[in-house]
Amino acid sequence: MFFERVYDKSLAQASYVIACQAAGVAAVIDPKRDVDTYLKIAEENNFTITKILETHIHADFLSGSRELASITGAEMYLSDMGDEDWQYEFPHKKTLNGDHIELGNLDFGVVSTPGHTPESLSFILTDKAASDAPVMIFTGDFIFVGDVGRPDLLEQAAGIKGSQEIGASQLFESLQHFQNFQDFIQVWPGHGAGSACGKSLGAVPSTTVGYEKIRNWAFKLLDDKDVFTNTLLEDQPEPPKYFAKMKQLNKIERKLITEVPLIRHLDKNEFKEILHGEMSIIDTRTPEAFAKGFLSRTLNIENNNSFPTWMGWFMDYDKPFALIAEPDELEDLSRKLMRIGLDNAFGYISPSELKETSDLSFNKEAPIDKEEVKEKVVNQNAQIIDVRGASEYKKGHIDGAVNLFVGKLNENLDQVSKDRPVIVHCLSGSRSAIAYSLLKANGFENVYNYSGGWQDWQQH
Repeated sequence: MFFERVYDKSLAQASYVIACQAAGVAAVIDPKRDVDTYLKIAEENNFTITKILETHIHADFLSGSRELASITGAEMYLSDMGDEDWQYEFPHKKTLNGDHIELGNLDFGVVSTPGHTPESLSFILTDKAASDAPVMIFTGDFIFVGDVGRPDLLEQAAGIKGSQEIGASQLFESLQHFQNFQDFIQVWPGHGAGSACGKSLGAVPSTTVGYEKIRNWAFKLLDDKDVFTNTLLEDQPEPPKYFAKMKQLNKIERKLITEVPLIRHLDKNEFKEILHGEMSIIDTRTPEAFAKGFLSRTLNIENNNSFPTWMGWFMDYDKPFALIAEPDELEDLSRKLMRIGLDNAFGYISPSELKETSDLSFNKEAPIDKEEVKEKVVNQNAQIIDVRGASEYKKGHIDGAVNLFVGKLNENLDQVSKDRPVIVHCLSGSRSAIAYSLLKANGFENVYNYSGGWQDWQQH
């Protein structure tokens, strides 16, 4: 048996390539959209990808199953366990609880594990050439290392009222059944630490059934359904705005992109026209570089692991956008964008080209420190805005700070003062940089970024 985990750090998302070496055939579980990764693995190991499996209709990334199927001709095995609202609307192999998917000497047993979503499946793998005992279970967003999938996304992100309590109840039952699996079975989940699909995911890539039974908080509460439900739903992170779009795109016919798109270069005149128009412009430099000189109306979303998540929060899927980015980062940016279906990148210009353009007016930001924050609060009645998530704010915050989560700041600009200084902060500066640029782009002039944030505030 061949096994390889493919991990996308930008979305904390895991996919898997499993192959029967004797038969030379491979399956991919929950592929990302830039599928050249899997084609390369197959080519290097002389496998033919013949099967594609999905654990559920994903909310946090645009699945690459259809792209991979269109290139390889592999069959897609997708869940038929959801109701009519959670059915895939394109041709596929309808997959049900109790089914078996054969891949040479390998057998994937299909297990219905609803809770995170109604149609959720797990795949339990047996290498029949080695043993009749199962070796691995691929749990998708059902069970993570130290956590379980959140059932509130359908309600919080997709707007399906009342679904989170139903999902919590289903998850409670699914966990009861999961306890019957042998302790030695390896658990390979769909996400790791940093994903918004749970609240306390572990950073270790895999675990075992037995270890989760003794370590995972959820298994300790299976004797009280009400306590389990309340604990599960409490303090979940804000689901990114784009999740609803992913749920939609992952189940319908849509445009396929089988190669990583090239983002075209904009000349200075083209960029100037955009700058004086209404198209969104994203400056992908670090907050430090942005602070030294930035253009009005630009949003600072740094090209790091959080880039696609914040782009999903702020971009309109029906409108084009432009990037300020280094040429050597374009492929990475393009991959991150295509993984969440943001296919409307109009073009890019480099920071060095902008600096050479003499007729552009650059602004500068002077981040402030703790003592300056205190001074502005006492002497100028400054408003402090904490742009962290609600659960972070709840655990501790600066006295008098207003909690306006950065992802929803656009919707709450009426709560930002126009008459007194405004100080934004987060934990350590990355989210407050986005918030600062967003407020400046919306015409707030008297704004300051306390880049040290809550982390710095707590130090004596």
